Formats: sequence, structure tokens, C-alpha cells
Amino acid sequence: MSCYQGPRLKKIRRLGALPGLTNKIPKPRSDHKSQLRSGKRSQYRIRLEEKQKLRFHYGLTERQLLRYVHIAGKAKGSTGRVLLQLLEMRLDNILFRLSMAPTIPGARQLINHRHILVNGCIVDIPSYHCKPIDIITTRDKQRSKALIQNSIKSSYHEALSNYLTIDSFRQKGLVNKIIDSKWIGLKINELLVVEYYSR
Repeated sequence: MSCYQGPRLKKIRRLGALPGLTNKIPKPRSDHKSQLRSGKRSQYRIRLEEKQKLRFHYGLTERQLLRYVHIAGKAKGSTGRVLLQLLEMRLDNILFRLSMAPTIPGARQLINHRHILVNGCIVDIPSYHCKPIDIITTRDKQRSKALIQNSIKSSYHEALSNYLTIDSFRQKGLVNKIIDSKWIGLKINELLVVEYYSR
């Protein structure tokens, strides 16, 4: 599956902070180009930027995001809130939230290389939908444990919300419940994303 391989700092300068894409911080720029971009923005551009924020933060292709929007539209409740819950319950995002990986692309690589177990079974699909009471651990191999341990030690993420629990010593994470949209930590208006796709 394809994912974004281009310059990440360029995306952050344009869209704002995207902690799932990279943990680097761009240098402030005060050149002529940035002043030209700060003009009046159309409604289409505002919606497009919100959609791009969501897409690049979670590392999705356009087709994947569109599929999630269709699934969220058929579910009960607010489409925007359901969309964020679906994205947050992906296995690659859960690993990132547990600080087992520095970024979501890093978590995707761990999953693809078969370092991660969910309820005792190897899962190599980054889009695997986690459910409450799922237990996420590393394989019983020295290489797998070392990768996760290094990531946990070097992480500087904020405190976990009450929907996740981690045991750093055993390198074991637990999904307690489905996430509430307040805990996402990404400044995004999900309704604008839904409006973008409903036009």
C-alpha cells in the first residue's frame, strides 16, 4: 500500500502540527512566499486543508480516507465523530498513542515487519481495527523488544487518556474503550472533512 514519502516538514509548514507524521519542528519562516499565502482563503481551500490534515496525520491514501467517510456515514451518530473514532482505533495509531512507535509511519513499519501481537496473534495489517479489551504486545524476540523499548524510552508524548493503558516493563498495551473525540489532540474540524466529501 502506498503512503506519503515526500518532505514532511513542507507539509507541516502548510497544514500545521501533525504529530502522527513526524515529531520534527520546522523553523519559522518570514519570507515573501509565506506572506503571499496568507491572503483570503476560499471555503473549498479551508475544507481541503482540513481533509489533508486528517489524511497526512493518519498516513492514509485518498481512497482509504474516502472509504472511512462512507463507513462513518452509514453508522449511527455524528459522521465526523464516528470517522475520528474509526481512524483512532486503527492498530498503527494505537501503537503511536501507546508510545511504542515515534510516529504513525514508524508504527506501520513495526506492524508490517511482524513485530506486533494482538491478543497473542501476529497482526501485519496496519489498518486492523482494534476493539475494547484488545491486548497489544511485542513478539517474544530480542529485536522486537529492543525496538519497542527504545521507542518507549525516547518518547515525549503527553499522558495517556483513560481509553489506553500501557505496562512499559512488559511492553504491553491495553485498549480500555473506544476513544472520545476530545482526546485526539489534533486541531481539526471533522465536519469540514465530511462537507468536503459530501459536495
